[in-house]
Amino acid sequence: MIFKYKGINAEGRRLRDKIEALSLDEAKSKLRAKGIIYESISEDTKNFFERFEFSTKRKISAAELSSLSRELAIYIRSGISIVAALKVVRSHYEHNKKMKLFLTTLSTLLDEGKNFYTALNEQSVLELPLFFKESIRVSEDGGILDEVLLELSRFLKEQERITKEIKSAFAYPSFMIVVSLVMIAFMLTFVVPQITGIFASMDQELPRPTLFVIAAGDFFSQNFQLILFFIFCLVASFVILRKKSYIFAYYIDGFLLRLPLFGKIILKSELARFAYMASLLTRSGVPFVRTINLSANILNNRVIKKIFLDASTQVVEGKLLSKALNDSYKIIDVAFIQSIALAEETSEVESVLRNVSELYFEENRDKIALLLTLLEPALMLFVGGTIGFIVAAMLLPIFSMSIH
Repeated sequence: MIFKYKGINAEGRRLRDKIEALSLDEAKSKLRAKGIIYESISEDTKNFFERFEFSTKRKISAAELSSLSRELAIYIRSGISIVAALKVVRSHYEHNKKMKLFLTTLSTLLDEGKNFYTALNEQSVLELPLFFKESIRVSEDGGILDEVLLELSRFLKEQERITKEIKSAFAYPSFMIVVSLVMIAFMLTFVVPQITGIFASMDQELPRPTLFVIAAGDFFSQNFQLILFFIFCLVASFVILRKKSYIFAYYIDGFLLRLPLFGKIILKSELARFAYMASLLTRSGVPFVRTINLSANILNNRVIKKIFLDASTQVVEGKLLSKALNDSYKIIDVAFIQSIALAEETSEVESVLRNVSELYFEENRDKIALLLTLLEPALMLFVGGTIGFIVAAMLLPIFSMSIH
């Protein structure tokens, strides 16, 4: 639970802040332990918009978590304790209430004698990725917290960079698709019906393309609101089903993997993410079966995730990961399975997986560049061809009149 309070600290400065505790009495005792004299304290109530959230925890972005990990790693590497490092970092988030509360909660839990992993696990302010917490747990036990935090920061920053690259790469084609569809819908809904009035007075048979465009224009103009409502319902249903129904989402993910070019990009992206995370966790000292599970859980595609989770069950039974993945060669890249087999033979799992992830990330950049090179002229041809067909269909009767 989160409690808000007003009070005065040991230096005599007035405070207005929040604190996390299991009960009101615990919140009061925590404030007293910090030397804060509270004037008022009450449970923090959610605002109107927060009441519609399904979870009390807020997701932290990869960029924020990367920055936080990097700062903590630098301070710890400089010889500063994790408790002191958190207090220094907290001063950088004075204007970010959620992050400030998160860091304050961690500091409080550490002051109570808990280790960093337990503090991260018990706080209820931010929702942290499972692989992040597991890496912290193992690295803390092994005394390499600064190294792992720095490596996690690099991984999260790389993921954020790749996500931004993909979004920016597809921004222009997406804009073109939307604009072209709006233009075609506008012409069929508003322009074509205006011209059809001219043809109504003609005592002649209209060409088939003209009849098709007129029929399409009449349909769009008469059912414009219904079509918009249908599209909205279709999109909303798709989003809800993909989020709530595992079976629906699983089949959609399987369909995406079978798409030409797009499927290969999705597959390589997921395998690269798995390989990078697995190499990081292996280096941190996480047991291999746990590594497979944690790495699989960061994947977005449910088909590939299920393959790795099933493989981890077989690894528990004593099977090699490469052998367990061999049954899924129709989906998983053969080169990836062979790389895993090589890593297992040479006991160089961490380095091989890291090299595989870099290779796949690089291949994906080339594939996305090729896709965009092909997509832009294809979109131009689609827009130009469709509008050209509509215009030509409208002009055909006029040309036939001039000939007769």
